[in-house]
Amino acid sequence: MTHAPAAAPAEGPRIVTPMLEATGVVKVFHGGDGAEVRVLEGVDLSVARGEMIAIIGASGAGKSTLLHVLGALERPTAGDVRLNGERVAELDDEALAELRNRSVGFVFQFHHLLKEFSALENVMMPLRIAGRPPAEARDRARSLLVRVGLEARMSHRPAELSGGEQQRTAVARALAMSPPLLLADEPSGNLDHHNAEALHDLFAELSREMALGLVVVTHNRSLAARAGRVLLLEDGRLGDNSGTMGTV
Repeated sequence: MTHAPAAAPAEGPRIVTPMLEATGVVKVFHGGDGAEVRVLEGVDLSVARGEMIAIIGASGAGKSTLLHVLGALERPTAGDVRLNGERVAELDDEALAELRNRSVGFVFQFHHLLKEFSALENVMMPLRIAGRPPAEARDRARSLLVRVGLEARMSHRPAELSGGEQQRTAVARALAMSPPLLLADEPSGNLDHHNAEALHDLFAELSREMALGLVVVTHNRSLAARAGRVLLLEDGRLGDNSGTMGTV
């Protein structure tokens, strides 16, 4: 008698570990008179690969401070931040810088490109600083500039690029080290409508294609609408704002 092979055991739910986790994050600054300024008051946030999150809120609400804490540019006063499972609080400054350089890419409102270097050389810079061979750095930079639509502008210096081209170069540079997390602070704030829309499309595409965790601070309704989650930072805390875009 022939017996059918036993059925394989059913797989349990796949557990996806967030590549960024913030729990109970508090950030306090001290003014010139010594008074405490509590900017973040117990922020919780979890970001998975391939997820795009928009953070909105009034000017001065602490959105940029939150990005700096999430990206390990600043340490929280209290609470826990984990990047790729590593606790920021457990790392010394050197180890923290190394984790940040390999795990996080930053895009700011101002591109901060080095004016004396070409677009290609600007994108190569993080790779060369990390000790990658020149040929490897050049190939990686070329492929990223092609991806962001600048294959014909690689040899141009920042002053020879439009505002949109400068910002796309900055995006390519932020991705040079293949970080799993990209943080963007008002990335289209200085662009006209056409260039802003092109940049917004690029962010959404890159998040999907490269399985990036993407957190973007913005006042732009169009960019926020592309995110899977929209969170409002208010009174130092994050809350879900996906159901209403009127406060962007």
